[in-house]
Amino acid sequence: MSFTFPQSAEDAEIEDIPWCQEIPPNLGPRAVDTRLNVSFLNIPLENPNVQNGGRSKPRICRAQQKIAIIIPFRNRELHLKIWLYYMHPFLQKQQGDYAIYVVEQIQNTTFNKARLMNVGFTEAVKDYDYNCFIFCDVDIIPMDERNLYRCSNNPKHMANSLDKFKFRLFYSTSFGGVVAFTKEQFLKINGFSNSFWGWGQEDDELYKRVMSAGMKVERPNQNIARSRMIVHSRDVGNEKTGNRFHLVKQTGKHMHMDGLNSLKYEIISHTKHQLYTNITVDIGSEKKK
Repeated sequence: MSFTFPQSAEDAEIEDIPWCQEIPPNLGPRAVDTRLNVSFLNIPLENPNVQNGGRSKPRICRAQQKIAIIIPFRNRELHLKIWLYYMHPFLQKQQGDYAIYVVEQIQNTTFNKARLMNVGFTEAVKDYDYNCFIFCDVDIIPMDERNLYRCSNNPKHMANSLDKFKFRLFYSTSFGGVVAFTKEQFLKINGFSNSFWGWGQEDDELYKRVMSAGMKVERPNQNIARSRMIVHSRDVGNEKTGNRFHLVKQTGKHMHMDGLNSLKYEIISHTKHQLYTNITVDIGSEKKK
């Protein structure tokens, strides 16, 4: 489905540069080995067009969208290396104007993936006029370049065909792993809930936010959306916690009070590495009832 954004001031200044094709050329399936031994030192050598902060854009044409890739993170250095190794060439071949944000929770307390993604969005919009935001788990690698990491007319679910689930949609309302929102779509649902500490169901609540806002979820063809998940054990501090079903049931009532407009955090560091921008953040800890 065709989807274009209004022209920005920057676009107007470079009108002599043609737009990139809506569907970039020579895209297709690719081999992905998640057991690969990868070094941070070699990735920049293989991606000379990637600038400080993990930023890249095509040189011969204007990208269709300006994309912030946001990864919630803690203690996953091995997975991050593999993800960066595969994803920088992938995104460049898709002719994306993109940057990668790794949002890291500093505490060794219970993990809050959704709150970190809200932080990533809030900080990324300060850097650049992004119009597309893709929220990615660091352990999911797409196996087909035709799975365009871009936004669409509705929120988009790009990880709907994982090897872990035999390349099938896990359940009909599944909406996790890799999801994309335009800026307007994400603001309309007030971002993610900040209340999900520990593993699971923040994506179910996100799905309900999309439905409550009168939108629907788009998914690419499952053959194109095939992705590999890096096998790993559950992280300490990311266990299932209580009260999750109640939070999902209350989405319609609480989504306009719990999200971007109630987000609180403290930036510990904001560092542009060669392959990504790291935002280390204090997001507080779960209040026990």
